[in-house]
Amino acid sequence: MTLYHIHLVMARNKEFPEGNLHRGYDIHAPLDQDGHLDKEAWEKAPSASTVVRFWDGERSELGYLVHHPKGGWAFDYDPADDDDDETGYRLSNHIFKTGEYISVRDHSEDELHTFVINSVTKVA
Repeated sequence: MTLYHIHLVMARNKEFPEGNLHRGYDIHAPLDQDGHLDKEAWEKAPSASTVVRFWDGERSELGYLVHHPKGGWAFDYDPADDDDDETGYRLSNHIFKTGEYISVRDHSEDELHTFVINSVTKVA
């Protein structure tokens, strides 16, 4: 399985007209040849798909990229607590390439934030 490091940073918005490089996610996940999340590869080693949430000097949150039985991807920081999950808007349909935009629902504010993919690089 080939993992990719996907670096997301907060896109421009009302609060941050220039975006915010200090808010975002570092994701390690398998991608298919078209750049979509690769569910088949993920199923072989789900614990290899990790997420680090960084947020303006707050302590980073470490978690996993998970696929819910109902469909859809989420960032899960505590498997025993569904309230901390952050869901991505239609992540199954997104192409993960530099410059694309992705929306994630923040678990602490229950607000949808838009991020830009800053880089996608092969890990292994």
